[in-house]
Amino acid sequence: MQVDLIETFLDLMETRNFNRTAERLNITQSTVSHRVKALEVQFNRKLFTRNKGGTIPTAAGLRFLDYAKAMQNQWHEATRAVTSAGALERSMRLGIQHDLAETLAGRWVAAIRRELPTTEIYMEADYSNQMNRDLAAGELDLAILYTPHFLPDLHYERIGELHYVLVSTEARDMTGVRPETYIRSSYSPAFDRAHRLAMPHLSGASLAAGQNMAIAGLLRALGGAAYVTKASAERISEDDVAAIVADAPVIPQAVYAATSLRTRHAHQHRKIIGAMEGLLSAL
Repeated sequence: MQVDLIETFLDLMETRNFNRTAERLNITQSTVSHRVKALEVQFNRKLFTRNKGGTIPTAAGLRFLDYAKAMQNQWHEATRAVTSAGALERSMRLGIQHDLAETLAGRWVAAIRRELPTTEIYMEADYSNQMNRDLAAGELDLAILYTPHFLPDLHYERIGELHYVLVSTEARDMTGVRPETYIRSSYSPAFDRAHRLAMPHLSGASLAAGQNMAIAGLLRALGGAAYVTKASAERISEDDVAAIVADAPVIPQAVYAATSLRTRHAHQHRKIIGAMEGLLSAL
């Protein structure tokens, strides 16, 4: 498998510029041309045309795109599996949304290890945008995230939801929540829409953050009011830092499992997704 040909083709599909692809891959422009020509010889079809407007993929190039992505993903998966091979039979690279990791990462991994004791696990916490990109590139095998991008090669399924609760260091009900000391949480586009509908007068706050741990830290340092996860709200309340605002609406955040279309029914993937689904249902 000539991976360098595939990676050059995919990069050129992004840049539509031979010089730019050469810079990004740290090779010469003639090497880019040679690799594209090698693919075109194999297919006996032109994959790109070049004119004053730039580099344009042909119909054959566009048809090859999805297959090239799949080949690149399979190569990355095979490379990880072979290079990390030891006593364990499989390896899985998992991504999890930051706020979920804060509460559920340990229990999730414990449940996975009970179900799949011969699987090597690598897990990282990240934001949805990056995890979607990593899944599409084959850098992750599975991710638990807030915001699906519904990319052609990926499969998404809703597996539960997390609840965010309003807490305040100053008020016990909504009448005492002041816009000037409000910290706006921006956890996802869906959360932002729900927040604007529920709290339009607080959507223009001068301070905002997109991670539960950061929001909780800002509340402890600065005071005010903000939405945090239910688990954080309970901890903050127990520590007498802030109180739950009783009449404020609870904002739910949908949680999705994301995998490649090719592996969505795989045994280990279903076990891993099921473990998170069980944890979410118990919250």
